[in-house]
Amino acid sequence: MLKRSHRVRTALAVVAAVVVGAAGCDGGDGSAPRPEGTKARAARPPVWDRSPESIAAVGDSITRGFDACTVLSDCPEASWATGSDARVDSLAVRLLGAAGAAEHSWNYAVTGARMADLPEQMEQAASHAPDLVTVMVGGNDACRSSASAMTSVAEFRADFEEAMGTLRSAQPKTQVYVSSVPDLKRLWSEGRTNMLGKQVWKLGICPSMLADADDLTGAAMLRRDSVQRRVVEYNKVLEDVCAKDRRCRFDDNAVYHYRFGTGQLSHWDWFHPSKDGQAQLAEIAYRRITARNP
Repeated sequence: MLKRSHRVRTALAVVAAVVVGAAGCDGGDGSAPRPEGTKARAARPPVWDRSPESIAAVGDSITRGFDACTVLSDCPEASWATGSDARVDSLAVRLLGAAGAAEHSWNYAVTGARMADLPEQMEQAASHAPDLVTVMVGGNDACRSSASAMTSVAEFRADFEEAMGTLRSAQPKTQVYVSSVPDLKRLWSEGRTNMLGKQVWKLGICPSMLADADDLTGAAMLRRDSVQRRVVEYNKVLEDVCAKDRRCRFDDNAVYHYRFGTGQLSHWDWFHPSKDGQAQLAEIAYRRITARNP
């Protein structure tokens, strides 16, 4: 009997210890116990700031507003990225307001620039420590004297990676918005309906695509298709390189897929964006930059 009573008391003590231990684990509030070794984590701030307070633009003639105001001339006030023209309502004005855009936006794009020129432009942009850099370049890499003279995809990639490295070495936290290269073949298709535009094209605007604009022979169409394929390859490079940088957003080919009509083309050359076309580019960029998710 004594041995049996001892065993009963021992069992009751064990049960009591388990109950007390369980009560201690849940802190008395009824919540599930936290796994051993874990700690509560504070919410991490988002990497992408949807309200940047300064902007620098790099790229080519489109970002310089070429032919948006007068023939064969830059018109930076009509730039989709940093312009002041009210009809365009540029990205800088939308994000910073007119006064803020005037003081805290810079345009280092150069008409005729190719991807090889981007590292130098990035260095200039980085000197202002901007919150955001916009990139629109690649059209001139495809718009060469002939299809065979186009920048190779490998060179295009190496130059873009160098440009991003140049920015990152100076400004690790600056955000980057990368626009896709426009659909050059669509611009040819739309612009060739205008006789004046085709005369301006003969001055040397994008000859790989626009030369002999009314030539619809198999050879001419094959040439234009090869240019178009290269543009698609460039856009894949832009997407891939940007995806490796957590502070970079590609436009998901929004500019490439935009259905530009004659209203969005310059009435001086029927190839570059008009002020309305610049406004559409600003809208595409603004939506992408201010989106909650990329």
